[in-house]
Order: sequence, then structure tokens, then C-alpha cells
Amino acid sequence: MGTRIPTIPIPTRTRICMTDAMLKLTAWLSPGFPVGAFSYSHGLERAVADAAVVDRDNAQAWIDTCLRHGAGRNDAILLAHAMRGEAVDVLDDLARALAASKERLLETEAQGAAFAATLGAAWGGPATPHAYPVALGIAARQHGCPERETVALYLHAFVANLVSAAIRLVPLGQADGQRIIAALHPATLDIADEAMAASLDDLGGCALFADIAAMRHETQTVRLFRS
Repeated sequence: MGTRIPTIPIPTRTRICMTDAMLKLTAWLSPGFPVGAFSYSHGLERAVADAAVVDRDNAQAWIDTCLRHGAGRNDAILLAHAMRGEAVDVLDDLARALAASKERLLETEAQGAAFAATLGAAWGGPATPHAYPVALGIAARQHGCPERETVALYLHAFVANLVSAAIRLVPLGQADGQRIIAALHPATLDIADEAMAASLDDLGGCALFADIAAMRHETQTVRLFRS
């Protein structure tokens, strides 16, 4: 009589969580969705040129600052409010005003426009351009995506894109890049939770070195990235 191999039941939570809306979010926030995120470094290219970021520890600290005290947190708050159907024009104006440099403004405008255009062409919905977190919030609301998961996945994509830039710029190995993503995973969830409870009065940041690097990148002669 042969040995019977026990079956391992699939956890109920796994079946429940992978909904149509979650699959959409996974597609929209994957590196393969054509918003051009790979071409923006968020000022990191200038930081590497200035030797402010030279290894994995520097890169992780830099990205952590952008996540907790810079555009990551602000975008998360704007995204959460956009998903609740609040005044789109107000949120869009705030998103643009919070961009600390010309290239950072380009970053959120161009990605938002590309996101809206691709979404309208492939998934349905208006293709009206907005700042990136606002455009995503509008789409997520229309497609019934869960708020906290949308914000958390957006922040994860934000971190992953900066890690991808750091791998090319510092340079770092792929394993080091994944170590940074893993290390910042708790912060990603914390910021998502904070954004869910934040009001628009909580917007603001103090990622000063990152903002200055983004400004200085505008006059950098040799560069790979648009910001």
C-alpha cells in the first residue's frame, strides 16, 4: 500500500484577499504598468553624484526618509482622500504644490497622465490627467478597490521604484535591493495606517536633503533619470 501524501488546505484568507480589485491594483502598481516610473529617481541620482548615498545603508536611510517624511507620506494621504471622493481639484492642486522642484512636479504630473491614459485605454474610465496619487485614487474608487490595501501597495511601489534606481546608481546588488524593501516593509504599513487616519491639515514634510537634491538635479549635466 503506497504512502498517502497529505493535502495542504489553502488558507481561507488567501482566497478572500485575491479579489478582482486586488488583481487590478497588482497590475496598476507593477513595474510593467507604463507610467514611466523607471525614469525617475526622486533626486537620488544627485545624492549619489554628491556621495551622500554610497552604499546600502545610505540608500535605505535615504528612501526611508522620503517614505516617512517626504513624498511617500504626502502621496499616501492624498491618495486616501481621493479614494473617498473628496474634491479632486483641491487634491490635485495640493499634490502639485507639494512637489518641491520642477522635476518632482514633472514626476507626479507625467506619471499621473500616463496612468490615466493607460487606464482609460485598457481598463475603462476617464483619461483625465491628474497628479499620480490623485489619478490612482480616482481609479481605485471607481473600481471598488479597498482603501488601506491601495495605499499600502502604492507605498510599496514607491519604495520599490527608488530601490530600483539605487541598484542602478549606487550601484547595489539585487539582493541588497530586496533587503532594503524588506527592511522598509513595516514602515510602509505604518505610513499606510497613518494616512488612513490623516486629514489634509497633516500634509507636509521635512525631507530637506532629498528636496534639495531634487532641485540640484535640474542642473546636473550627466544623468540617467528625469528627476
